[in-house]
Amino acid sequence: MTRTDPAYLLENVTYLYGDKKVLDIAHLAIAKGSITGLLGPNGSGKSTLLKLLAFAMRPATGKIFFNGRREYPFSPNIRSRVTLVTQKPYLLRRTVYENIAYGLQIRRDTADIQTRIRRALARVGLAYEGFAHRQWHALSGGEAQRVAMAARLILKPKVLLLDEPVASVDAQSAALIRQAALAARKNWGTTLVIASHDLAWLFDCSDTQISINNGTLFSTGMEIIIPGPYTTGRQGLTKILDNSQCIVLPPAARSGKAAIIRREKIHLTTGRETDNRYDNQLKGQIQSMHMTGKQQEIMTTIAVPEMTFMLGLDPELTGSLLLQPGKEVFLMFRSQDIVWR
Repeated sequence: MTRTDPAYLLENVTYLYGDKKVLDIAHLAIAKGSITGLLGPNGSGKSTLLKLLAFAMRPATGKIFFNGRREYPFSPNIRSRVTLVTQKPYLLRRTVYENIAYGLQIRRDTADIQTRIRRALARVGLAYEGFAHRQWHALSGGEAQRVAMAARLILKPKVLLLDEPVASVDAQSAALIRQAALAARKNWGTTLVIASHDLAWLFDCSDTQISINNGTLFSTGMEIIIPGPYTTGRQGLTKILDNSQCIVLPPAARSGKAAIIRREKIHLTTGRETDNRYDNQLKGQIQSMHMTGKQQEIMTTIAVPEMTFMLGLDPELTGSLLLQPGKEVFLMFRSQDIVWR
C-alpha cells in the first residue's frame, strides 16, 4: 500500500441477479477522504454498488481493492473500517445504548464506552439521558435512522457509505444526518460515498458525481439519464412523458443502451422558442433552487411528467428570468445532442 493508493479501486467488476447482469464496471477509483455522489434512477444499480463497496457481497467477476490491497467480503481487515447506512435502519432488538455499543464490543474496544456513546448520540442530535436506555421499537423513523448513524460514527470509520440515508425521515433528522456525515470527513478524513435523491445536497457537498444507469457508470456526473421505455412512433424513437409531451430521441445503435444528455446542452427559458433549433421543448415547473458553495451555481430542480431535471444555473440568468420555485419554464435541447451509452 502506498500513500497514493485510492480508497477503492474496482477493475472489471460485474454482479448478477440470477442470469441478469445488474452491474458492469470496467474501472472505478475513489480517492481517500473524498465525497462521491451516486446519481441515478431507482433500480439503476446504486444500492448494489454500495453493498459491494461495503464488502457485503461478492462480485461475479473482477477485483475490488481497498487501500491498495485486494479485499473480499467479510474480511477481518475491513470490519469496522467500512460501514454502510441504508434507507431502512437496521437496529438490534435492544436498547439504543446496546445498539451503539455493539460495534465497539465486537472489536473489544470498550474503554470509556459510556462517554463515547454520549458523544455519538450528540453528533446526531440525540440526548443521552433521553435516548440511551430507550428500546429500539420506541423510536420514530427519524430517531431510528439517527441511532443507526451514531452506531456507525462511534467506530470512526475510514469509509462511510450512505444509501438514501434521509429518504424516509423528517426534515430535522435529515439535516442532522447530513451534518454528521460531513463532520466525519472533516474530523477524521472519512471517505464518503452517498446515494441520494437529494440532488441539491449531493452537488453541494460532493467532490465527484457519478451517474449510474442499468448498472453502467457515467463518470462525470454531468449527464442526465432519460430512462426507458422508449417508443417507436411517427417521429421515430421517443420517450413518452404524457399525452401532450414526449422527448424526441436519435436512432439507437442497439437495444439495451440508455439515452443520455449532458446538462450543459439544455437551454432554459420562460417561453417556447419559435424557430427550429430545438426539436425538444419540454414544459416543466421549478421545484427547488439551492445555491452551491463549490460551483457558485444555483442548482435548480425542474419537474416534467415522469422525470426530474437538475441544472446548475448562473445566478445572473436566474435573476434576469425571475426564476423561483413554482414558476413554469421550458427546457430546450436537440435530439442530436442525446447520445446512447
